[in-house]
Amino acid sequence: MCSAESEAAGHSESVDGRGVDQDGMIAREGGLDRVPQAFVPVVDAARAHISETFGATRLHSAYLYGSIPRGTAVPGVSDLDLLLALRDEPTEADRADAKVIEAALDRGFSQIDGVGIALSSARSLLADLYDGGFFVACLCTPLLGDDLAERLPRYRPTSLLARETNGDLGLLLPSWRKRAGEAVTDGERKALSRSVARRVVRTGFTLIMPRWGGWTSDLGESAELFGRYYPERAAQMRIAAAVGRAPSTDPAVIDMLVDDLGPWLAAEYLAVHGEKAPRP
Repeated sequence: MCSAESEAAGHSESVDGRGVDQDGMIAREGGLDRVPQAFVPVVDAARAHISETFGATRLHSAYLYGSIPRGTAVPGVSDLDLLLALRDEPTEADRADAKVIEAALDRGFSQIDGVGIALSSARSLLADLYDGGFFVACLCTPLLGDDLAERLPRYRPTSLLARETNGDLGLLLPSWRKRAGEAVTDGERKALSRSVARRVVRTGFTLIMPRWGGWTSDLGESAELFGRYYPERAAQMRIAAAVGRAPSTDPAVIDMLVDDLGPWLAAEYLAVHGEKAPRP
């Protein structure tokens, strides 16, 4: 385990409004008790679909993440985000089964605007402390199975965490530019603007996270906190936060994110925190 943040993971609660507990460790966000009432049937149906489709022989554990377990989801606007930790590496059959579940849930519940199911193996999630590990330990709410967080460290809002979670933004820019150039429909532009905006805002937040000394996943709060430290870029980051919630089809907005704010942010991130260590 990483020596920088190596205490055993636990279910800590934020005590100061900054998303950290009394020991300065990032408190795990979300909980099944925070799911808004309108989304409880969605979560129940997701649990049933996952159990029926994958079963205990294939599924190690399942998790919710995003606005629904944080309690901030808006009916008709928010999507349902799920992570499945499988006992073995995901196969094409697993991915096909996940797509069937996504379609069934999206079709069955008008209160959600899309479903995303991420697949990984439990082994892979435990192996990388700053990609899968941090994600599960701090950003995911257990839904089914044995919680992998019990086998992971706790995390502080350090420069090391910033570097190893979002220190690779520059590597994404060429693929974003390619997608922007190839996008011809409103649906393609919306999907691109949403994913780019969310990643930019989260990277902007982790850029200033060690200075602020806390954690948040809220896009609006992330943008406002970023603006305290980089006021000259605050307006752009607020636009990014808005697009992360309500995707845009405007090519000018996408260009701003991909060709202006994104490159600046990638360069500033490298200067402040350094480059993320290469992954296999």
